[in-house]
Amino acid sequence: MARKHAASALAVMTALTLTACSTGDDGGSGEGGLSGTITVLTNRTDIVETTLRDYVTEFQKTYPDIDVEFEAITDYEGDVSIRLNSQDYGDVLLVPNSVTKDQLPQFFEPLDTVDALSATYRFIDEQAYEGQVYGIATFGTANGYVLNKKVWAEAGITEPPTTPQAFLDALEAVGEKTDATPYYTNYADGWPLSQWQNNQGSFAGAEAVQIRDAQEAPWSDGNEQYALDSLLFDVVAGGLSEADPTTTNWEESKNLLASGDVATMVLGSWAVPQIQAATETVGGAPEDISIWPMPWKTDDAFQSRVGGDYKLGISKHSDNKAAARAWLDWFVTESTFAVDEGGISPVVGAESPDTLKDFDTFGVQQIELTPSPAGQESLDSDIYNEAEIDLFGDQYRRALIDVARGAGSGDRLSFFEDLNSRWDSARIANDG
Repeated sequence: MARKHAASALAVMTALTLTACSTGDDGGSGEGGLSGTITVLTNRTDIVETTLRDYVTEFQKTYPDIDVEFEAITDYEGDVSIRLNSQDYGDVLLVPNSVTKDQLPQFFEPLDTVDALSATYRFIDEQAYEGQVYGIATFGTANGYVLNKKVWAEAGITEPPTTPQAFLDALEAVGEKTDATPYYTNYADGWPLSQWQNNQGSFAGAEAVQIRDAQEAPWSDGNEQYALDSLLFDVVAGGLSEADPTTTNWEESKNLLASGDVATMVLGSWAVPQIQAATETVGGAPEDISIWPMPWKTDDAFQSRVGGDYKLGISKHSDNKAAARAWLDWFVTESTFAVDEGGISPVVGAESPDTLKDFDTFGVQQIELTPSPAGQESLDSDIYNEAEIDLFGDQYRRALIDVARGAGSGDRLSFFEDLNSRWDSARIANDG
């Protein structure tokens, strides 16, 4: 695939690289006199010895005296979140989702102000606090569900369902008319369940977070949180997912969707190229794999929340912050990572990726969430942490699935009542 980066960003990023983060061992050679070794933490165990090394080769054409070493971590969220308690977490790393905005200054180096970087980058508000940016997206992703269109077509569905009931009906048709499992939860690995939450805004719009934070009972009919979690509950309760969720496997799920043994998974657009690649070994065709919007419309249009994927940040304890900044800037503006991943470039003005062609076909509106007001950057996480509801984790949705499949006590009503009670108490405690 051709590179699709905004050329104008290069001059801006070169200037930033040479002026920002001047502390550390700058050495005496290479562009801007930068040299030394940096360690980059990554969750991409699958490409650490291939694609990522190729990027380093290109990087060193500009910075020949900076050596880049990767540390690939399988349980990235769990392991790195623990390592943040030490000073040993590399020089450049993906900001773990467990880090709340008010914690960013404790662990990461400020990169510049929101105002200064907003002309060059998208999604910068997502890892910013008190006007300072601490992480820049590796790429952007659109959210919805990834599907095998060939399987759906065999079931008679060639356009995205427009209501939750229509979505459930479509999955039932898949189950009745094909040999595929209609939906795959990825319950065992857990982290894919957080992909449901990434669809916030698809129902409530750009101010979805502020709307939820003001609600006494988000898990009530008519609210976005209810819509998201009720749909997952109904899929499982209706017998439309795998028979035993405790045996699911993320890597295998990509093969199952690619081959047509599974029809649907709620994931971001980042997953499309990975599953398309799997068709080469398990059968099927790359064009069978696409992403469609969640099954509801606003003003007669589908909406997909578009946001940054993992953000690259620089450790506050790095001994070579200038070299670390050089890698960060080069990676997000000059590498082909965003394009290779089928993602949306974080650089303002870049072209839309091929993975979103169906969004264009069906007129899906891409929306970015409205940043929280100053002084309330961490309100949302303060509420859900106080309530012990891991909106972006896996525990409460695992519990929801257990209730839906009859392996947990209670029912939908009691489960949601408990969530609402805990949420409202936490909201009041945080002056919501």
